[in-house]
Amino acid sequence: MEVRSIYKAARISPKKARDVAREIQGLPVSDAIDALTFTPRKAAFLINKTLKSAVANAENNHELAADNLVVKEANVSDGPTFKRFKPRARGSASGIRKRTSHIAIILTDEIPEEEPKRDRSGSGKKAKPSPAPKKAKEEKPAKPAAEAKAPAAPSGGTVDEKRGLIFTEAPAEVDDLKEISGVGPALEGKLNENGIYTYAQIAGWNADNIAEFDDLLSFKGRIDRDDWLTQAKTLHEEKYGNA
Repeated sequence: MEVRSIYKAARISPKKARDVAREIQGLPVSDAIDALTFTPRKAAFLINKTLKSAVANAENNHELAADNLVVKEANVSDGPTFKRFKPRARGSASGIRKRTSHIAIILTDEIPEEEPKRDRSGSGKKAKPSPAPKKAKEEKPAKPAAEAKAPAAPSGGTVDEKRGLIFTEAPAEVDDLKEISGVGPALEGKLNENGIYTYAQIAGWNADNIAEFDDLLSFKGRIDRDDWLTQAKTLHEEKYGNA
């Protein structure tokens, strides 16, 4: 499925915007957002804004996972041109053109398969794939002498090493996880499927829990980027107090 977002009449020339747009074509959404975030150009900010709008359309309107999306096309077309004039010598005037652009981002969840490389010798035979490098043996970390005991779980909940506190069934008191910035209906459904129903559960995550849910949810880095833990702690205190 393809999802698109269009930014019309962006106040930047098409030539400057195309230099940035061509760099993200074919990239996964997470890599494209990272590349645009750390590119110090005005075009990168405007294209990043359009890309995030397309991701939101995919998640909330079509229930697609952002982790599976790829930037299929990033097109920049000419928008309307504003004409201004500057006074010059001998009572004359020179024209000034303030150009605008239409930025269109198209995302898709269909990743094309790469065709095998062909032999350049002209024989028509397919080139043999290069053998994969052997992985170095990883040393197993030594087990700690005394492992910390898992915290006691409330009624109806269990403590999992990777996911922290989870519920096998929805508890009596369920929080609206969509109040957390970056969580839409699709992500809230995924969290519920994995036993997360309350702000307190998210606020109590450690580094291992965050790494586990980074793989289970959309693309990696979202939890730290939107600071879910601080938001969940604040929402929990507003609803239930400091207790």
